[in-house]
Amino acid sequence: MDYTSYGKNLKNISRQLRMGTTDAERLLWSKIRKKQIKNYQFFRQKPNGGQHYEDANIESDRKRDEFLRSLDLKVMRFTNLDVLKNIDSVVNKIYEEIEK
Repeated sequence: MDYTSYGKNLKNISRQLRMGTTDAERLLWSKIRKKQIKNYQFFRQKPNGGQHYEDANIESDRKRDEFLRSLDLKVMRFTNLDVLKNIDSVVNKIYEEIEK
């Protein structure tokens, strides 16, 4: 069973989210897509709510992260400011995590 799949009814929401990406998301994806880091494939997030750093979402993010870790998946979070101002550092952190 694929525990990372999601309802087909969310496909349109996913497409809308991709069309409305932030500058930081576009920049990060330009650096990690098409297996640019050690030939690893990255996948965009599933539609899952609002800003991750708002108090209302911290607990749901914690639960989601715990579930993803139970599937041996790694969650890394970066702020838009990190990506826009320090993209090389962000990419390096991803690279280092893959090396572990």
